[in-house]
Amino acid sequence: MQPFLIFGLTASLGAMGELAGHERRGTLLWPGRSALIGLMAAALGIRRNGDFSALEALEVTVGLYASGGPLRDYHTIETVPSAAVKAANSRPEALRSARGRTNTTITLRDYRAGPLFGVAVAGGGLLALAEALNAPAFTLYLGRKSCPLAAPPGARVVQAEMPEKALAQLILPPWRKGEQLISLIVEDAAGEVVHDRAIDRARWHFAPRRVLAQPVKGGAA
Repeated sequence: MQPFLIFGLTASLGAMGELAGHERRGTLLWPGRSALIGLMAAALGIRRNGDFSALEALEVTVGLYASGGPLRDYHTIETVPSAAVKAANSRPEALRSARGRTNTTITLRDYRAGPLFGVAVAGGGLLALAEALNAPAFTLYLGRKSCPLAAPPGARVVQAEMPEKALAQLILPPWRKGEQLISLIVEDAAGEVVHDRAIDRARWHFAPRRVLAQPVKGGAA
């Protein structure tokens, strides 16, 4: 038996980071490691330029209850050709200087509607993390700032033999009770490649790793 910090994540909309291009911002089916480390850092009040070393040492397992349905939003962005403006000090100044010579582009934003995840964390400082998640220093989001959590994480420390057993003790929000754990997201050499291990947050550099959605016996199909 060992201690695990467990907490739940659900939102009306979630957007779990994926490699992002200029015209399309996709979403994964579950939150990546860097997103969860960032969420715990936000709860503790650690800013982007802060020290993440203690959090990066934690073992994090994601339990998938529901990935949510796909939803796509369309945005328009206005860009200014470099030849249309000289030495602008701000975007509004650049737009004024362009005088109608701007370019408008449609961009895509993907979300998941109604996702539900459980998280099991092993390592040091779990009690302090649980307290922070239940009274976070900064607002917690499931991905983008437009995706606030729909329920408190309900973080607590439990004793269990493994992450799956720990997540069996997770208390789900009242309107989602009865939903079953479908799979655990684990590191596996045979899994798919995701770029979710932060190596330099200031420069947005991420290292790849392989993860696999491991079915849980008795989980929903």
